[in-house]
Amino acid sequence: MSRFSEPAYLEIARRKQAQLDLGIPAEWRLPAHLIPAGMLFPPGSVTHSQAYLRENVMDIPRRSGLLTQRELSITENWDVRGLLAQMREGTFSAEDVIRAFSKRAAIAHQVTRCLTEPLFPSAVQRAQHLDSILQRTGKPVGPLHGLPVSVKDSFRIKGVDSCIGLTALAFKPSTFHARLVNMLLSLGAVIIAKTNGSQAMAAPDCYNHVFGRTLNPLNHQLTVGGSSGGEAALVAMRGSMVGFGTDIGGSIRVPAMCTGLYGFKPSVGRIPFGGVVTGQTPGLGRVPLQGVAGPLAPSVADLGAVLAEIVPKAERFGEDCMPGHWGSESPPVSDMQTREFTVGVLRADGLVTPLPPVARVLDEVADSLRRTPGVRVVDIPVPPGLRKCQGIAGRLMGADGGVRLLDLLESTSEPLIPWLQDRMKRRGPLSPKQLDELEDQRYAVEKELLGMWTVDGDCTKRIDAIITPVAPHPVPEIDRFNAIGYTASFVLLDYPAGTIPVRNFSESDLDSGIVMDSPVLGSWDRVNRELWKGKSVDRRVYLDSPLSIQVVTPKQHDYELFQAMEIIDQAIQSRKGATC
Repeated sequence: MSRFSEPAYLEIARRKQAQLDLGIPAEWRLPAHLIPAGMLFPPGSVTHSQAYLRENVMDIPRRSGLLTQRELSITENWDVRGLLAQMREGTFSAEDVIRAFSKRAAIAHQVTRCLTEPLFPSAVQRAQHLDSILQRTGKPVGPLHGLPVSVKDSFRIKGVDSCIGLTALAFKPSTFHARLVNMLLSLGAVIIAKTNGSQAMAAPDCYNHVFGRTLNPLNHQLTVGGSSGGEAALVAMRGSMVGFGTDIGGSIRVPAMCTGLYGFKPSVGRIPFGGVVTGQTPGLGRVPLQGVAGPLAPSVADLGAVLAEIVPKAERFGEDCMPGHWGSESPPVSDMQTREFTVGVLRADGLVTPLPPVARVLDEVADSLRRTPGVRVVDIPVPPGLRKCQGIAGRLMGADGGVRLLDLLESTSEPLIPWLQDRMKRRGPLSPKQLDELEDQRYAVEKELLGMWTVDGDCTKRIDAIITPVAPHPVPEIDRFNAIGYTASFVLLDYPAGTIPVRNFSESDLDSGIVMDSPVLGSWDRVNRELWKGKSVDRRVYLDSPLSIQVVTPKQHDYELFQAMEIIDQAIQSRKGATC
């Protein structure tokens, strides 16, 4: 086929990739010997893990020689509150910080393809403006003065594309900021880049035909997760202090799991979501199943530092937000003298049986919590209604029949990415009657699952938080993420949920429960078992990958989720310290 008869999407993708390439300053480019072999493939030319080597690129920023010792200190030695204090005290200027993180983000992109829109010049200019105000007035510009953050490509920024991996939306810059972008700027933060996601944010991997595949910096053979995979790769490599993604099926929690980060999916209405570009019919996203925005960060403390500033003020910026506070009106759950903190262990969703290493790490966390003074651990039987959640959520996510997304793809002859090819077909939109029936099913499930938050059905004995897998398998190879029911169910229920990394996959995990003799529960379960004992998988690919858990609290108990994550994370760290 000649170039003149090629599909339109290919030429658009080349132009967009060339624009992205120009956004990386020449002086910040890595020497050739530090570029991993897989990065030499043209974006979009490779779709399977076998083409990539087992590359861990986490140390390349330090090895590259591009970052000075001061820049390494700025990007590696501080948490959010500490870095903010250094800028307030004048140890670092905002310009120092933003230049260091921008350079590190550029390096991260060259080894993972995590960026879509580098905003380095405007970020430095904003940092200089913040510095001038601080010098003139002695007061920082907002509580997040100078904090380098990044946002998923779907968040509109005026003058910049938000094409969400669709060539049909490329070269159509936004004319306004998303509500969260306005809020972050008001708080004093500096947005240094936008990051890559899956095609139309519709897959738990991070691949599209515009920018190519974002690779996992821990192991290029494994998925970085999706759809907020670019955020995960960038934050994991310390190219941003905090990244903001979106989550409608697990798109914050899954990438956090894949890269060993902490992720936080809030309840609807806690963080502004208006102005986010989606692949759905405009307006439909607030009717059947609502996505949310949330942060990914290297620690629970960093999540808390930004949420403490966003949640109480969100209603001022987002028409979709409600009044909120960041603090408990009841005694803090960390105060073990006032009452017992009860954690429920939910081992499965009734549809897909977790693979042995996933079940093992959940047991380890439960055991650590049992050893924690003031904490009670109880097992939660799988509620029958939980088995229904994934199906209801899936139908609501596809309420428009894929019409909007498939129309956009067809306009430039762009194909679906591999993960979606067998999962998405054009269907008729759900009728009002069908939506009503699904909502009735949701209400019934919500009512039933209220019982999950009590001990033995006693309403006076409440469960404060639940721990459960993020996924029924370890971090899989590219395009092999199997079941999103463990995350999508809590979107359907609007329960806040977070990801906590526990430890890395070890040699001993290879021999844990090699034989799974429980009955196969269905097609999802069958595919999941192939990731452990299938002929196409060598289990050693999982070695050194992060193993994580998910923490869940009831609807609108977002601050309590943060507190629960603190307690559970401390128990995990105490266990690590005891075994060192």
